[in-house]
Amino acid sequence: MSMVEHDITALITKVQRVKPLIHNITNVVVTNFTANGLYALGASPVMAYAPEEVADMARIAGALVLNIGTLSTAHVESMIMAGLSANEHGVPVLLDPVGVGATQFRTESALRILREVKVSLVRGNAAEIANLIGEVREIKGVDAGAGADNENVQLGLRAARKLNAVVAITGKEDVITDGSRCRIISGGDALLTQVTGAGCLLTSVLGAFVAVEKDLLLAGTAGLAFYGAAASRAAERTAAIGPGSFQIAFLDELAKLHPHSLKGHGAVREIEVSATGEALT
Repeated sequence: MSMVEHDITALITKVQRVKPLIHNITNVVVTNFTANGLYALGASPVMAYAPEEVADMARIAGALVLNIGTLSTAHVESMIMAGLSANEHGVPVLLDPVGVGATQFRTESALRILREVKVSLVRGNAAEIANLIGEVREIKGVDAGAGADNENVQLGLRAARKLNAVVAITGKEDVITDGSRCRIISGGDALLTQVTGAGCLLTSVLGAFVAVEKDLLLAGTAGLAFYGAAASRAAERTAAIGPGSFQIAFLDELAKLHPHSLKGHGAVREIEVSATGEALT
């Protein structure tokens, strides 16, 4: 077990003990799965969208997750109201820029949120993160290719510095960086790509870890690693059956996570970053 892996193992117990309240303003496709996944992990989910209450809810949450999967002008306004309240009260904000680059409205909405709200962590696939910082990549709907690992490392470093936030790029291997430190997390399973909302739930899971750990890079690393471990364990049980059984088994495995769950089901490795912000791979 690497030093980083040793540092993150205790965080799953802390999430389960604290049961942080995670305020989600997320998309209508994934609400139920997100809530069940957070409950399984040991966190407490709340889905509050109404402008009359989002500021109050964000104020008492452990983390606020903004997901632009199914957008409307009203939702964007609620996200900004909640985000400003979270900023005022020291609550970390996470952004999932679903499908950024697919439409002008989607891209402009994400950029507006970033302008008006201090976002602590951004999670997306490679195309979403690239489009978010003006590096145009082709995107189809809310799906995109993963990109080469080294390309994602360099993209993550650029994005983290430009956005002044921790950036997680998920794909075959996950990359997370704060612009000066960088890690690659292996694990998970391809069956995750056959479950609607797997990425959206991941962002909310990252929110649960961020809610209990002030070192955002450490918290994000832990969330990615434990999420991948749960997926790997679920796939071992259900790969021959199909994605429906995998989804249920995955929720079960989230509920069974413990400090030793990473053994044999994922690994974390550090990427050295130069003084000029380039990955030394």
